Amino acid sequence: MKTSYPQGNFPDTYDSLEKIFNNTYNGIAILTLDGDWIKVNDSICELFGYTRHELFNMNIENIIYREDFGVHEKKYDKLMQGKIDRYRVQQRYFHKDGSIIWVLISVSLINNKDGTPSNMIWQFSNVTGRKRNQDKLKMMLKVVREQNDRLTSFANIVTHNLRSHSGNLSTLTDFLEEDFNLLIENENFDLLKKAVGNLEETVSHLTEIAKIKEVDQNQIEVLNLYDYVEKAIYNITAIAKNTGTTIVNYIDEDLCVKGIPAYLDSIILNFLTNAIKYRSEKRLPKIRLTASVQDDYVIFKVGDNGLGIDMEKYGDKLFQMYNTFHSNEDAIGVGLFITRNHIESLGGKVIVNSEVGVGSEFSIYLKCA
Repeated sequence: MKTSYPQGNFPDTYDSLEKIFNNTYNGIAILTLDGDWIKVNDSICELFGYTRHELFNMNIENIIYREDFGVHEKKYDKLMQGKIDRYRVQQRYFHKDGSIIWVLISVSLINNKDGTPSNMIWQFSNVTGRKRNQDKLKMMLKVVREQNDRLTSFANIVTHNLRSHSGNLSTLTDFLEEDFNLLIENENFDLLKKAVGNLEETVSHLTEIAKIKEVDQNQIEVLNLYDYVEKAIYNITAIAKNTGTTIVNYIDEDLCVKGIPAYLDSIILNFLTNAIKYRSEKRLPKIRLTASVQDDYVIFKVGDNGLGIDMEKYGDKLFQMYNTFHSNEDAIGVGLFITRNHIESLGGKVIVNSEVGVGSEFSIYLKCA
């Protein structure tokens, strides 16, 4: 249906465009190909702090931060050659008050009827706050990296020295036991030997933890998950047989992940041995191993019908060092701490679902190869 308007009441397209141009939140300007201002909206004046008159009497290059000259050059050439229709760059400018502002600029052309460029349309968005936050984040990350390097060096020195001292103590107690047979029956000497043994075990754990660090991407390999699981199952065959544990591997034989061989071995073995260690005496232990692909990850699941964990009580402490959740005398609370760090250093994560008296399922996310 054709719309008709009373005489003299046609929509004023020019006025509408002017209102849009002047009232839009972002700055819009029309410039010559040489960078002289032709038309600017109110947001441009607010952004740079200059009046229209002041802007019209200067070239845009007059307020560009010196180090950012030339950031347009390559894209501008492509625009003029017709290879692209528009482009975006980030550039710093001087505000009238002397402060520096970051601006995201979108540039496109206004062409003559014959297709040749006549002027440019520049759209400006103030991203100063965002850039400052990014700079703060970079600075914080730099500080964290430096602190981490210092802590790593400290940990290496401490563990090396402790290992030497604990080794010396162990050797001395052996010498004393050889030279003085009666010490074998001495209760205090027995306590001393156990204390030295505990110290050596603690130093061993600390040494393993000190080794955990960010993985160099050159160390990452493509690893067949099925093969590594089969190898781990074989390695614990005796333990599984002695406890009557059934382990079923449902993983696709061709499924591969990105990882470090020693890390993947450790991850799989730790979850398998934990599933056996925390089995329920009320039923025969069963461990079910599955894997599926989700986006960029392989989700490797280890499910058991063991004791289960009270997630409301222990969920946020499960992977902390030296925390144990059952009365098993072999539990020391280090394995899961190291295992989670290995998983995360490979770019993955681990999620736990567990119910007391029913069992647990650990979902290990590993990068898909």
